[in-house]
Amino acid sequence: MPSTVILEKKQAQVAALAERIKGSIAGVVVDYKGINVEDDTKLRKELREAGVEYTVVKNTLLKRAADIAGLSGIDSVLEGTTAIATSADDYVASARILSKFAEKHPNFSLKTGYLDDEVIDMAKLESLAKLPSREVLLATVCSVFSAPIAAFARGIQAIVDKGGVEACAKEEAPAEEAAEETPAEETAE
Repeated sequence: MPSTVILEKKQAQVAALAERIKGSIAGVVVDYKGINVEDDTKLRKELREAGVEYTVVKNTLLKRAADIAGLSGIDSVLEGTTAIATSADDYVASARILSKFAEKHPNFSLKTGYLDDEVIDMAKLESLAKLPSREVLLATVCSVFSAPIAAFARGIQAIVDKGGVEACAKEEAPAEEAAEETPAEETAE
């Protein structure tokens, strides 16, 4: 039987982890075996820069914290070495970074993930990892919205370059007069 101090310490760890899971919008659970200290340091730095919190945890502590946080279905993957990466404001950062890292390190693997307090399967996790970053998505949306405006601006500039509306009207007038002079019978043929 563990001492009271150790038991209180573990309960505090479980409570803190449960609050972290509740406060995050997305998370990924990984099997981190087979990576060296240098690679782990690089991975942690990249995750930290993306606003992702990454921690190695004991399976029993993560199971209890997940139960408190309302994540059912995570128990089946809690064996071996386990770490969890959580993000409070980016849905794809943890999945994208960890998936890219797993491609380069064969022993490192994704176990499961969650979005908005719901455990997702590996297919959803992999598709989530393939999404571009928030900044790239926003840039794409902005370019789609700005394309019609840019086309309109180019059209207006073309009119100005030709000498204004009056000059464009004079160019079109002779073509309209020629169409009126042509008999209807000739146009029907």
